[in-house]
Amino acid sequence: MLSVLEAANLLRSLDRVLILTHVRPDGDTVGCAAALCAGLRSLGKTAYLLPNPGLTDTTAPYFAPYAAPAEFVPDHVVSTDIATVGLFPDNALPYADRVDLAIDHHPSFTHFGKANIVRPEAAACGELIYDLLAALGPITAEMALPLYVAVSTDTGCFAYANTTAHTHAVAAALLRTGIDYKTVNKVFFRTKTRKRMQLEGAMLAQAEFYDCDRIAVLSVPLSLMEQLQATESDAEELSSLGGQIEGVDCAVTMRELRPDVWKISLRTGSRVNATEVCSLLGGGGHAAAAGCTVEAPWSQARDRVLDAIRQIVPDCQV
Repeated sequence: MLSVLEAANLLRSLDRVLILTHVRPDGDTVGCAAALCAGLRSLGKTAYLLPNPGLTDTTAPYFAPYAAPAEFVPDHVVSTDIATVGLFPDNALPYADRVDLAIDHHPSFTHFGKANIVRPEAAACGELIYDLLAALGPITAEMALPLYVAVSTDTGCFAYANTTAHTHAVAAALLRTGIDYKTVNKVFFRTKTRKRMQLEGAMLAQAEFYDCDRIAVLSVPLSLMEQLQATESDAEELSSLGGQIEGVDCAVTMRELRPDVWKISLRTGSRVNATEVCSLLGGGGHAAAAGCTVEAPWSQARDRVLDAIRQIVPDCQV
């Protein structure tokens, strides 16, 4: 496992770099990749991001300036905020055994890179990218803006329990570069489309509660997305909804990606270790936020998740 200085020195030695982001990209993976790409370019390197088909309207603007042209052939590959090769988009799979440096912050990180650096205690991978870029040279506003997206989105605008003093210190340093953080906060945390609000209303109306109402199961079937004509942008970060319900310390969000293929997202309190639950189902993540994919009809998929929770939580009454 590399130190920050070792990883920075490795990055300094690379050129013609392709940076990978994970499937269904969020603000952390996009922000990390964009900031790292900007940092490498500031050193005179040629660097691009591998196009990701899962970008939403909110994340795409931070990705677009760095997207690789179709003819780009990299000499080196770096991944950001990807815990396992299983989270590579399809177009990234040809690079699965070519990752020169994997940068991550998940406890479930699988060390798939030729060299690896992980900081599982970090609230966001963006914190680690900040330290790497600081070791490479001055952090400019161009790097700081996507890094702020990374850190703020993975902490729920600094409201989640994973937020630390270091998180705030990084955010303060980014703000000092003069970035337009107000627009980021408005777009990501204080603006919802009508369809998004309709999605949330339907999820809450159909929510199921278990374990003395401490577990909430919220579902987003394909039929609901089709009914509302909702887009991926409308459905972004729906997993944060269940945890806002009073008394709930284990929110399960089931999003149907394809018929009978469910993306499971857990958001939990200290009683339930989300990573341990999701690892029983082939997934992983953090203690308070983790995910997995279950292929089964809805009721069977729900029961498999509840059974996994029961196995991990001694006092679970499901």
